[in-house]
Parts: sequence; C-alpha cells; structure tokens
Amino acid sequence: MLTPTKDWAALRAGFRWSLPERLNMAAQVCDDPAAQDPDRVAILDDTLGPVRFGALRTMADSLAHDLRARGVARGDRVGVLRRQEPWTAAAHIAIWKLGAISIPLFMLFRHDALAARLSDAGARCVVTDPEGVALLANCGVEAMVPEDLDPVATGPFETEDTGPDDPAVLIYTSGTTGAPKGALHGHRVLTGHLPGVAASHDFLGAARDCLWTPADWAWIGGLFDVLMPGLALGVPVVAARLDKFTPEAARDIIARHAVRNVFFPPTALRMLKAEDMALPGLRSVASGGEPLGAEMLAWGQRAFGLMINEFYGQTECNMVATSCAAAFEPRPGCIGRAVPGFDIGVIDASGQEAGGEGDIAVRRGAASMMLEYWNKPDDTAAKFRGDWMLTGDRGFWEGDYLRFKGREDDVITSAGYRIGPAEIEDCLMTHPSVATVGVVGKPDALRTEIVKAFVVVKPGVRADDALARDLRDHVKSRLAGHVYPREIAFLDALPMTVTGKVIRKSLKAMAAEEW
Repeated sequence: MLTPTKDWAALRAGFRWSLPERLNMAAQVCDDPAAQDPDRVAILDDTLGPVRFGALRTMADSLAHDLRARGVARGDRVGVLRRQEPWTAAAHIAIWKLGAISIPLFMLFRHDALAARLSDAGARCVVTDPEGVALLANCGVEAMVPEDLDPVATGPFETEDTGPDDPAVLIYTSGTTGAPKGALHGHRVLTGHLPGVAASHDFLGAARDCLWTPADWAWIGGLFDVLMPGLALGVPVVAARLDKFTPEAARDIIARHAVRNVFFPPTALRMLKAEDMALPGLRSVASGGEPLGAEMLAWGQRAFGLMINEFYGQTECNMVATSCAAAFEPRPGCIGRAVPGFDIGVIDASGQEAGGEGDIAVRRGAASMMLEYWNKPDDTAAKFRGDWMLTGDRGFWEGDYLRFKGREDDVITSAGYRIGPAEIEDCLMTHPSVATVGVVGKPDALRTEIVKAFVVVKPGVRADDALARDLRDHVKSRLAGHVYPREIAFLDALPMTVTGKVIRKSLKAMAAEEW
C-alpha cells in the first residue's frame, strides 16, 4: 500500500517489492482478517446486494472442495466463464486455493474463440453459468455451475502452499500473428498491481471508497485493476452485469451503490462526454488503454469535479505507469510517470536508452510481469530485449513523464479492447466465399479504431452488401461480438510482399484515407 504523498520521486526511491517466500492470491484476497473481516462487505452485487467476506470465503471453500473431488490438482488449468458477479470472484479464489491456474474467459466469446483458448491451455474444466454451459457445448471440457452443485464438503479449505512465482492465472491476449497467446502469471501478479491501482485512484483506501468498472472481469483491467485489488485492500467492489454500457446505466450504478472510484475505459468516457453527463460524488476516475488528450481531461474535470488519472500497461506486465493527481499534476497526452517498483525505459535496438523516440520497455523484476507465454518459448524470448520486456509501443520521455507515440505492431484498439487481426482473418478464411483477407484497424472517433476487413472473394462469388452482412455474422457467431469487422471492403487483390504476406501497412493507409 502506498503512503499518500506529494513527493512522487521520494516514493519511487524508497519503494521495494515485498514478496514473501510463500504467497497465494486466494489468501491475499480472502483470508487476511485485517483487510477481509468476515463481516466486511466484499462485493456489492447489482442484483443480490452485499456479499461479505465471510460469505465469499464460504463460496470459495465450497467450490474448492468440489473441484478437488473432480480431480483438479495443483497446476491444472480451470476456466472461469461468468459475468461480473460474486461467483466469478469465488471461482478464481477457489482455483488458486488448489494451487491450480485460473483462465479468465469472456462471455461474449463464441465457440471457436473459447475452444481455441481451452484447447491451448489444456483446461480441465470450466466454472460457468447456464448461459456458459450452452456456449461450451462441443468445446471438449466439462462445464460446472456452482449454484447447481450439492457441496461435497463444508468448512474451511486448506489453501495450497505456493510461492510468488508459482503459476496462478493464464490470461489470453490476441497477438498480431497466429493464435492468441496465453500470458502466464504467478501469484505475485496481484502484489504487482497494487501500487499502480492505488495511485491511479489517488491513493485508494480512503474512508467510504467503493470501486466499480464497466470493464469485464475476464480481462486484466477488470480482474486485476479493480476486482482483486479491491478485495485485497478491503475496498468494496460493485458487480454490475451490463449487457451494454450506457451513460444512464453508469449513472444509475454509481448512485445506487455510492461508488466513489471508477475505472472507465476511454470509449466509456467518450460516450459520457457525448451526453455531457456529470457524475458528482466520485473521489477518483482512472482510465487506461490510450491517451485521452487535453480536451477529454478538461471535460472530465468539469463533469466529475476531479482530474482523470491515466494509467498504462498490458496483459504481460500491467500498471507500470500512471498519473496521480493527488501527488502530481497530470500532463495531457502523457500516460503518467513510472509507478513505484517499475523501471521503464525508452530504448533503441541495442537495449540502450534511445535519447528520443524509442521502444517502451519494462525492466525484468517487476512483480506484475508475466512468467512466460504459455507453451510458446520462442514468443517469450522475442518479448524481451536483454533485461527489458518490450511492450510493442513507441514513446518518448518529457522529463519523467512518458508520452505514448503509438503501436509498432498491428494490434487494433477498439472500444477499450485490444484485438489481434490474425484470429479474425483465420475465421473469415473459413467462409466458403473468401479467397483471402486482410484485417486492420480504421480510425474511429468513438471507438478509437474499428475492425475493417479487406476481402478478396473466390471466382464466381458476388461481392455485395448481402455477402458483407454474412461475413460479419460469420465472425460474430464464431469468435465474439466485439471483434467482428464493422466495415468490409471487397478488393480484386490484396497488397502482398514478394513472399506472399499481406502488407497490412498499406491496408491501414487505405482505411485511414477514408476517415
């Protein structure tokens, strides 16, 4: 926990990671009587009301007993396919109690996206709900619904003795080529998030603090920027099952639950700004994923009565830089300063400080840094340059403020999601009308980018609006609703390299010209 201060430099200089020899995240978020008194509210469920730590612990222990009875053991992978709700938290905790590895899964995924991740992980089973049972049909794994189980045992479950580097959670992130990669994290990942989360909320943990985010708990932003830090610090977390974000729904949730601290993805902020919706009563608003700019920050100050704190990170190593208005003045266009415990570099090809624009990188040793990409040693090795983990982003320093320049790869940032084009291209290639395809991000005022597909059809196929609708539905039904191409253009041929690879840079330029 960070001590509130105006001296950020001194805070960074005096900070050291304090990782005990034995560490299990289940104990960290559920078993500390100082932070998690059994009578203290852990989760404010939008439907069920308050769930206290004692009840959450009982849920997790019961599920852990049941998973063990089904043969789940230390090191096994277990999926969690549920929305924002108490059983989602209990499922991760139960899996960690076993020393097993949880796999957060998104409820908007469809069969192909789920099957690919579960197969790659070698998942033993999936904790889900009735909707998820249907989604998991023919995915080759057992689906279990905690509410439908007759407990095989009651009473406390003895948490496995694990260390900081023992695997705990496998979070899939779409890459730019090939199948999505699983970032494997150890039990230290939560500890690694706490300094940045605390700072991005102007030193989280003040009286009456209460956290909420519209971001799904299946992603690192929802799971480790909000849910698990809130539990670890004893700050109540609101669980709200929104099918679709709207400014009105956000205002209602914040008012009903007396929310004081919110993580809003940039797209949510743009939607609020479009409605010019004021949200009084908040103590902190954090945002991450892309720079907001001076206009958005100025609007936020008027609408919320406070400065939005931007933060920066990625699935492989999160919460590495942040703004913290309680400690220093944010700078529009910058993504803040390095969080205590993180050494950020802007490096050149040799791994030295670039002295100008370069590759944003994080030095090894950070607690929130992944252990490896699951079963991908070559990709893991390519992620590092000497002592530095490459983020794939470009930037430069303005004093000790980090300014983001842009991605160096083909990841699409849309409505807060980071989307790899390769998986969408592979899906479209399974359509009988498609000969070849290239997918890129097209600039968009609301979503930052939208997914755009450039398609070459097979001989004899009519390229028209009806086919475009069919292709969109093809992706929606197999991958997920948030990754389908909102625009499809038909070309006679794609720009190709001499080795037959699609030149996405040319396609991105074509898409940008249309904006």
